[in-house]
Amino acid sequence: MKWSSALSRKPDLEAALDALAEHTLAALGETPDLVFVFASREHRIGFDRIGRGLRERLGAVRVVGCSASGVIGDGQEAEHEAAVGLTAACLPGVDIDYWRLEAGDLGPGTAHSQRLAALAAAASDEPVQLLVLADPFSFPTERLLRSLDHAFDRSVISGGLASGGNAPGECALFLDQRLWYTGALVVALGGDIDMLTAVAQGCRPIGDPLFVSACDDGRITGLDGRRPYDVLNDLFAAASAADRELMQHSLFLGLAMRPGEQAYTQGDFLVRNVIGGDADSGALRVGASVHPNQVVQFHLRDAATSAADLEQTLARLDAGIGAARPAGGLLFSCTGRGAGLYGVAGHDSSLVHAALGALPLGGFFCNGEIGQVAGVPFVHGYTSAVALFRPRGDVARD
Repeated sequence: MKWSSALSRKPDLEAALDALAEHTLAALGETPDLVFVFASREHRIGFDRIGRGLRERLGAVRVVGCSASGVIGDGQEAEHEAAVGLTAACLPGVDIDYWRLEAGDLGPGTAHSQRLAALAAAASDEPVQLLVLADPFSFPTERLLRSLDHAFDRSVISGGLASGGNAPGECALFLDQRLWYTGALVVALGGDIDMLTAVAQGCRPIGDPLFVSACDDGRITGLDGRRPYDVLNDLFAAASAADRELMQHSLFLGLAMRPGEQAYTQGDFLVRNVIGGDADSGALRVGASVHPNQVVQFHLRDAATSAADLEQTLARLDAGIGAARPAGGLLFSCTGRGAGLYGVAGHDSSLVHAALGALPLGGFFCNGEIGQVAGVPFVHGYTSAVALFRPRGDVARD
């Protein structure tokens, strides 16, 4: 297994593709089996030429990718400028299946459901490994993730929602020589490949875990038998000046993913937005369905917390890898991170390389990141999700 990653900031698309292809063939020494390409909105006029151009330069390669507000390649991050990133892999012994679907393809009896059934039948004892790219405006990605999660006893899922557009029809998906502005792409990898994933939600808990004592879907009217507003008032009174400032614009609610635990720590929660409230009733509305007796905890997010959470997530991932090191990786980072959050470019990529070594790393800044919490896939916001790849045979010999 060989991986390479390259980034071109050339404003001319043809020149960018030339440079990327030259770098890829030099690094790999042969035509890759699979390439991921991410292109900034500045190249929009040439989106329809990307897949065809790569195949002309690289050979009969599988091309998967999307538009992006920022591009990650060769461990660098290019935001809000002309850029194309290409991450390529030679994958001997790896089974690659990939397809596109629309929202109407999520029902039973469709080609999508038939593919899932075939994958499940062939999976044996190994987890099914999936990468998902989707249009944020036209496609119900959470429904797709539920269908993937329910189709298999075990699955490993990562990916992101295309960016680089602010309205329907502005975010692009690339599949071989075709271009779409709706739908989703799924890549399934089997055989001699092991995909390791992690997601850093960039938050830290405040206060204590609480039981939801009364709720209606995403509207919470009771926490430990008290009005949520009263709980928040107590938290605010006890908080530092810095945390009081964050509570006014960066407050979130974490939903415990492992009920029945004796203690909960950072990373045990699915973090969701607090999207409103009613001062008269004291109720809060959150961006998720909750149920009575569910354990929740308030969270805060800022640049320092986001950086520390990613460092801790990568350290845990590195500790579990062992001697069989990854050959390459993809990073799916939120458009709300990057230089706008940290004040410097390349922050998250640098942390990945610091923790895992200088592996070929590509990806893009997403309108939503796909990652698993407690083994369940979700679409997240303000996060970084990473997918690492290595031969399964190396794992068996480790």
